[in-house]
Amino acid sequence: MLAAFGLLALGAALAVVTTRRIVRAGLWLAVAFAGIAGAALVLTAEFLAWVLVLVYVGAIVVLLLFATMLTKAPTDASDDLDRARWPGAVAAAGAGLALAAVAAAAFGWTRVDPAGRDGGAAAMGEEVFARWVLPFEVLSLLLLAALVGAVVVSTRAK
Repeated sequence: MLAAFGLLALGAALAVVTTRRIVRAGLWLAVAFAGIAGAALVLTAEFLAWVLVLVYVGAIVVLLLFATMLTKAPTDASDDLDRARWPGAVAAAGAGLALAAVAAAAFGWTRVDPAGRDGGAAAMGEEVFARWVLPFEVLSLLLLAALVGAVVVSTRAK
């Protein structure tokens, strides 16, 4: 079951980056997040799954679609934006291999029994706010910068 959710998320993520329409990319992004949430449910991390559904699917994707409508960006494929795809494919493959190498070096091929782990809100809060507080705060600053950038782009005089 975990592999099925993983394949769903991977297929939807590939559809996000290969589609030529921004609205469809946003909808495929919602499917990818739903697949990741399903995988979290299988791994007994119920709180994480609901956070993924409520925050990412419910807020981020809606914000993406709202920003597209707010900036009146073209939603159809555009000929002036078509470029060679191979540099992006090479960069994506390199980033994917680097991420896989880092994950393999960090975790190896160890197996974890999800039945013995607590995926509730208390355990998740302990991990996020005790061990991962600095990356959590850096991510919040990154999201704030993206929000300020969206406001600047949307209010630029034409």
